Amino acid sequence: MAVDAPHRVPGRTYVVMRRGRDLDESDVRVRPNRRGSRPRTKDRPAHRDAVPARVVAVDRGRWRTVVDAGGPDEREVTAMRARELGRSPVVPGDIVALTGDVSGRDGSLARIVRIEDRSSFLRRSADDDDPTERPLVANVDLVVLVTALADPEPRAGMVDRCLVAAYVAGIDALLALTKADLRGPEDFLRDYAPLGVEHVVTHVRPDGTIEGLEALREHLHGRTSVLIGHSGVGKSTLLNALVPGADRATGAVNDVTGRGRHTSSSALALRLPDRSGWVIDTPGVRSFGLGHVDPDDLLDAFEDLAPLAAECPRGCTHLEDAPDCALDEAVEQGRASTAGASRLGSYRRLAAALRRNDPWEA
Repeated sequence: MAVDAPHRVPGRTYVVMRRGRDLDESDVRVRPNRRGSRPRTKDRPAHRDAVPARVVAVDRGRWRTVVDAGGPDEREVTAMRARELGRSPVVPGDIVALTGDVSGRDGSLARIVRIEDRSSFLRRSADDDDPTERPLVANVDLVVLVTALADPEPRAGMVDRCLVAAYVAGIDALLALTKADLRGPEDFLRDYAPLGVEHVVTHVRPDGTIEGLEALREHLHGRTSVLIGHSGVGKSTLLNALVPGADRATGAVNDVTGRGRHTSSSALALRLPDRSGWVIDTPGVRSFGLGHVDPDDLLDAFEDLAPLAAECPRGCTHLEDAPDCALDEAVEQGRASTAGASRLGSYRRLAAALRRNDPWEA
């Protein structure tokens, strides 16, 4: 609408429309910015005054952390991810740098501005043909594979896959066999003896205490450990005994499917009562994809077999049906370890689990 000059109010800006034609680009008037245009910088603050903290849980876009762990000012601080982190995963066990309100008071919220270098990073994928990684935990020294000897039936495929993930990540592994009062561990352990995997055997006594718990404590002492296993194998029962007051929910096994019900819905890091280490409980898993693992990485974890594989023809899978695999000849000639044949059989079982696209079979 056109505005006549006599009706203009001083101090206001008006756009004068010309009668008799449509507006075009020439009618646009752009005022320059009096402050000038300042380009965005790619430099990011160093956050040298950031406070270190340990991530203990993740809950709906918020991270629970512990500041000054073990010190006089130890406190739990809730934090959010800073924008500069992008899509970098932050998982239990991570050591992070916090800024903002790190007082830990109710309603306070800090920011995670940096993830410190990790000593280890345990991951899985949804399926073997899906290379997308699903991070589980960071900075752990020991993977505790909790497996029931009965009720539910042990699933060696799941254990094999977890062992692959642990070996590739450079993390020690421990078998925690539960419900030994229902079945002995000898048959199950026979397949894992050549791998040199340590184990503890546990069961709940009639008085409610756990046989074998002290042996498990010795393995966890001074380490950051993670418990992994199917639902219903007794993982939460072990954790509640290791950390009194943890109050992780426990559940029974479904009579129809033979599988446990999910009772832990999120990963949680807890400090051992003697403050000698941390233990991380994870939700029960029913699949463990290895789409992110290169088969060559698994072979490298077998230090006695990897050098011998250099004699194999190009493209050799090193599996049992691989033609001209040099590993067979090396074992026959005694050039492998004293348990060469058993070690090779164990490697091939794990390699087959890695190459087989059936994470749900485990």
